[in-house]
Amino acid sequence: MTQIGIIGTGAWGTTLGILIARTGNSTTLWSRDESRATELSSSRVNERSVPGVEFPSSMNVSSSLDESLGSADLVIIAVPSVTIRENIKAVRDSIPADAHVVCATKGIEIATGKRMSQVITEELRDFAAEQIGVLSGPNLSPEIAAGNVATATVAFPSNAIAEKVQAVLSSELFRVYRSDDVTGVELGGALKNIIAIGAAFIDGAGLGANAKASFVTRGLHEITRLGVAMGAKPDTFAGLSGMGDLLTTCYSNLSRNYRLGFGLASGRDLKSVLADLGQTAEGVPTTQAAVRIAKELGIDMPITNATHAVLFEGESPNDAIKDLMGRTLQPEVRY
Repeated sequence: MTQIGIIGTGAWGTTLGILIARTGNSTTLWSRDESRATELSSSRVNERSVPGVEFPSSMNVSSSLDESLGSADLVIIAVPSVTIRENIKAVRDSIPADAHVVCATKGIEIATGKRMSQVITEELRDFAAEQIGVLSGPNLSPEIAAGNVATATVAFPSNAIAEKVQAVLSSELFRVYRSDDVTGVELGGALKNIIAIGAAFIDGAGLGANAKASFVTRGLHEITRLGVAMGAKPDTFAGLSGMGDLLTTCYSNLSRNYRLGFGLASGRDLKSVLADLGQTAEGVPTTQAAVRIAKELGIDMPITNATHAVLFEGESPNDAIKDLMGRTLQPEVRY
């Protein structure tokens, strides 16, 4: 039986804990808040983030780093991107030196433009890069927690480690593929949130299926261009962590980023929509980071720029869509 420690008691961290514990693995969620850990341990359900789904018997919650991580073979990080560095600093001395670490957080650090696994590698100074990987794919927490089938991709620099982690995470309900393209798998999961916000602008404006299909397709092209410029393999964006995650996030109202975009298209302001969501919408900070990185690399990202204009520059979603449609005509670039 594999010992698994999960950093994060939000929707995704809790869902992963439930998913993995259902296979009989010993799983412990770590909470920085002792009272929150006590509450979850007592109620055996996370009503705030994963309502109505009871914890399996092999899943526990603790505020003790030693209990949560001290004997872990695998550590999964599932905290908001804006808090990941401080969380890793808090736990790094408690993670066993031979443990494998999987980042399940989808985002880019605003200040540095670094991927989440890069931040983790920086903070886990004594760990080899081969020990740190990422998990991404079309994974809506409510569906997985409810027991619906899903797939994902786990990526490590080492194929041998990827195989081991793949075996631990896979089950009859959760099929995991493996990859050695950590950069591509990670960026696909992060950048698609930007496109999902804009896809909801299309729906909010009632522009129809043709417009949305065009938007999502061009969005995939856009994030692939940036990903390749950042060192990813182009084919990765045609896989589960690219196209798969993009489609799920752009077409489901279970997606927080989609709901954010739809709320903005309804005329509401960013602050009020985020308050109603009550959970992190990773597309917001990722948009900030992506715009700066694209400018530094000389990558044209009109959809990302349009989303940024709505989120941070006061432009309306309708005007942003009109601006995109009015751009200079050009060829459809291929790789």
